[in-house]
Amino acid sequence: MNIGTIREVKGHEYRVGLTPCCVKEYREHGHEVAVESGAGAGAGFSDAEYAAAGARIVENREEVFDSADMVVKVKEPLPQEYDLIREGQILFTYLHLAPAPDLARALLARNARAVAYETIELADRKLPCLKPMSEIAGRLSVQEGAKYLEKPFGGRGVLLGGVPGVRRGRVVILGAGTVGTNACKMAVGIGADVTVLDVNADRLEYLDDIFGARINTLYSTPGNIESAVADADLVIGAVLIPGASAPKLIRREHLRRMRPGSVIVDVAVDQGGCIETTRPTTHENPVFVEEGVVHYCVANMPGAVPETSTVALTSTTLKYGLLIADQGLEKASQLSPPLARGVNLYGGHCVHPSVAQSLGMAYTSLESLLS
Repeated sequence: MNIGTIREVKGHEYRVGLTPCCVKEYREHGHEVAVESGAGAGAGFSDAEYAAAGARIVENREEVFDSADMVVKVKEPLPQEYDLIREGQILFTYLHLAPAPDLARALLARNARAVAYETIELADRKLPCLKPMSEIAGRLSVQEGAKYLEKPFGGRGVLLGGVPGVRRGRVVILGAGTVGTNACKMAVGIGADVTVLDVNADRLEYLDDIFGARINTLYSTPGNIESAVADADLVIGAVLIPGASAPKLIRREHLRRMRPGSVIVDVAVDQGGCIETTRPTTHENPVFVEEGVVHYCVANMPGAVPETSTVALTSTTLKYGLLIADQGLEKASQLSPPLARGVNLYGGHCVHPSVAQSLGMAYTSLESLLS
């Protein structure tokens, strides 16, 4: 199979879909790999390293799309890339289609075979290709939140760890999954007063066992959310429903009860956000203010640490990419149920139930199309 990877065009996105080590693996399996010149520079990988691993270096993305049976990316295609996607081409990347109907329609019109990292799901419901980025985003959420609480960045001027004789900053984390757990680790490490809310009592029990009296756990109810958010200096949205839009847990009226200069970091922005006032921002313009509250809603947070993120991401996506390349997407999906759950669009059909429901589209099972 011909594999291709390109330089990401999303603002301040420095990650890359393949490392030179990945290229070497694909080559050892007998596949050809084309890499757009400069694709890995932002993550610390030179064209020379890719060439040494066996890649063909090309000068423009058009040539990559023209030659590749499968394009391996990091982020969803942007409008300027839609016309580059060929009929039936395999697109292997983060897609987050639930809040992106225009992208879904564009891919369906091209009969693209779209495989989303974020919906590859194991039998125990774990998301192996989303997990490393969720870990990074969770840790970054506290780092960025602490920065924007500083007065020069528009915040209240609160130090999360406090000092002797002064109260610690209050961090409220909505969601006790991978993002929330990693945010909790960072917030506890910084010395903040941490409260975690979730609807899953088992997850709350797990965090209580791990962190003990260093955190507070609350069952996620409208009343508990409202009271916790009102007292918070930093709120982190860490809610995920695989393939579906995130539920809006915090409403505008909740923000009006928060102190001016408090900060919200909505990590769920890729799936539409769990805060009513969320809208996607970029690393170039990361924040905006609504109701006196600073919102940080960067849709590609791990892109800020591309070397760490790229190595973590490709370490989990490579085996699925190799399976597709070795077997073809159809047979690979039959051999690997987790990979089959990663297929969102196939042959002009939406084949992931949660994505179809979120987009208001008809759902067709992948199994029926392949039988």
